[in-house]
Amino acid sequence: MDFRDYDNCNDNVRTLYREQRKYQNLSFVKKCLKKYCTFKNYNNFWELFEKVALKDLSDPDLDCENFYHFYQTAEAIRKDGHPKWMQLVGLIHDFGKILYLKGCDSDGTSESTQWGIVGDTFIVGCKIPGTIVYPEYNKLNMDNHDTMGIYHKNIGLNNVYCSFGHDEYLYRLLKHNQVNLPPEAYYMIRFHSLYLWHDKNEYSYLENDEDIKYKPSVKLFNKYDLYTKDKDNKNISEIKEYYRSLVRKFIPENIYW
Repeated sequence: MDFRDYDNCNDNVRTLYREQRKYQNLSFVKKCLKKYCTFKNYNNFWELFEKVALKDLSDPDLDCENFYHFYQTAEAIRKDGHPKWMQLVGLIHDFGKILYLKGCDSDGTSESTQWGIVGDTFIVGCKIPGTIVYPEYNKLNMDNHDTMGIYHKNIGLNNVYCSFGHDEYLYRLLKHNQVNLPPEAYYMIRFHSLYLWHDKNEYSYLENDEDIKYKPSVKLFNKYDLYTKDKDNKNISEIKEYYRSLVRKFIPENIYW
């Protein structure tokens, strides 16, 4: 199976990226951080987890519910003997897509208009590299000006604004709920969709020492996120108790989202 084939995918993928590139700018991102990253709802983790059933409109590889991809990723990480915290990251890395439960069409955060939830991310407030998926849409972005933009050299990725979506939402949700994970876990969660950085080696001028240190961790995680995609879904009932026990080690039974 070929992965990330954007030349031979359905029109929904291209439409999503066109809309994302057009509307995801610094102003929009700041608005969404303020609107969606104030965590006032309080629910059981597993009830929310099982609601992440939307089909990712940006994914050219698969047309199945994200729910199965969670377990596929986590199981591959477990099989290779990585630590429990990384298995957890595999399980929950796309959990931020619950954003659609409180989203709207105009923000691209609904089930039908997902450009504010999914897709490869990019840094807003500076020039978008030409190595991005569908670079022809860069001209639609109002922030696509000079290379450095609003930032200064070696500012660090934790101090820039990425296009808004499930990565940033989950990162902030876990921080808000004081989930105790190592720094590399938070890098995997926050930047796994920033392919421009970890796959195309863009944004080196913005990197600080911490980014350089944890970039290999993000690249390692990406191998499991991408290459475990499989149309043959696992028998989830056989492994569910293991992951329920794993989640209890790290995440409160009820969370703010």
